[in-house]
Amino acid sequence: MPRHPRGFDLEAATDHLRRRDRKFGRWIDRIGPLDVAGGWRKPFDPTDALARAILYQQLSGKAAATIVGRVEAAIGSKKLHADTLGRVDDAALRACGVSGNKTLALRDLAARAATGEVPSLREMAAMPDDLIVERLTAVRGIGRWTVEMMLMFKLGRPDVLPVDDLGVRKGAQLLDRLDEMPKPKELAARGEKWGPYRTLAGLYLWRVADFVAPEKPPVKRSQD
Repeated sequence: MPRHPRGFDLEAATDHLRRRDRKFGRWIDRIGPLDVAGGWRKPFDPTDALARAILYQQLSGKAAATIVGRVEAAIGSKKLHADTLGRVDDAALRACGVSGNKTLALRDLAARAATGEVPSLREMAAMPDDLIVERLTAVRGIGRWTVEMMLMFKLGRPDVLPVDDLGVRKGAQLLDRLDEMPKPKELAARGEKWGPYRTLAGLYLWRVADFVAPEKPPVKRSQD
């Protein structure tokens, strides 16, 4: 089974997008190069990352960080894993501010991690994207989008396009000057042109959606 390196050649991917899509080329010129490779080199624990993703769902970053800090204090560890999460009961998690649904999700994650159903980082290196999605979305509270974010930002897989993401869809609308955002299936078909570097396409579409043209400096008028 082939192994998948973490990360890909950003320069080669950028050149590919320029060649395959002139509209993308113009936006790349406006936005400039992206520096996203740093996250690909950092080691991480998949179970810990998924536990944090569960805790952050539907909360502001500040509120979620507060709850995560309470959970870490309750379990006496910075690592959210099967054994550490098992140190506290459901009531203790609820006291930390963890909702009932998230508590159930954390319990399911811990149980699956304990039996080896959650692949390790080493195991993921030998797994194709679709298999990682299949394995991890079996966990309660983990959807496809969450796994796609892991594939893109932590594993550095080159060909992931999160077609359900509103920011990516908005970027595609602006890219093609559409009256409304493309539906996920339409974006998936449009994205075929960007393969095998759809991850970089998605990263740029987020930037397109958030792009604000810099204001031109005021013209200085000469005094008479």
